[in-house]
Amino acid sequence: MPAFRATRVADPFCEDPSRTPVNTAEAVGLIGGAVPRRAGTWADLGAGDGTFTRALVELLGQSSRIFAVDRDAGAVAALERWARTKGANVVPVVADFTGPFDLPGLDETMLDGMIFANALHFVRDADVVLTRLAAWVRPGGCVVLVEYDRRAASRWVPYPIPADRLPALAASAAMYYGPATRPSAFGGNLYVAAADRVGKTPSPPA
Repeated sequence: MPAFRATRVADPFCEDPSRTPVNTAEAVGLIGGAVPRRAGTWADLGAGDGTFTRALVELLGQSSRIFAVDRDAGAVAALERWARTKGANVVPVVADFTGPFDLPGLDETMLDGMIFANALHFVRDADVVLTRLAAWVRPGGCVVLVEYDRRAASRWVPYPIPADRLPALAASAAMYYGPATRPSAFGGNLYVAAADRVGKTPSPPA
């Protein structure tokens, strides 16, 4: 069975307003080992200001289609303007990924991958949300997580996802996990984990 591939990484996230935000080059370095370097259709869930969407464009190439999903309409609009200037095929989606939404133009096609970068720890029922959204990913496609282990809950990480919880999360979404981490500048450990979808083609989220 394909395993959750996890990588030890430094902690560049701006969870404290006094710290400098991660830039695109740092994001590319952070997830570069987890994202296959080939064109495809991906979704960035909880895209925020689009740092990891831009990283996906760089890693996957201009011909790839990337859905950038975030509930902040202003952030999504800014990302859409950036994509137009760069000729990137970014599809902006204003939505809360924890609830029902559509990926416009996806139709019967499935995603080649999706990323939750510093996003799932804002979700109380991460297992339910991950299971539902991973159904959009084709068998053999990739799901990438960037999360914290051994991290106490805080205003910036209200629902930490420790590494020992990942086997259950992975199993619920037809994935399997084997951890590797490094200390985080904010306490605890930060990990980047990627898994291939396994099993039969699932039904897309309702």
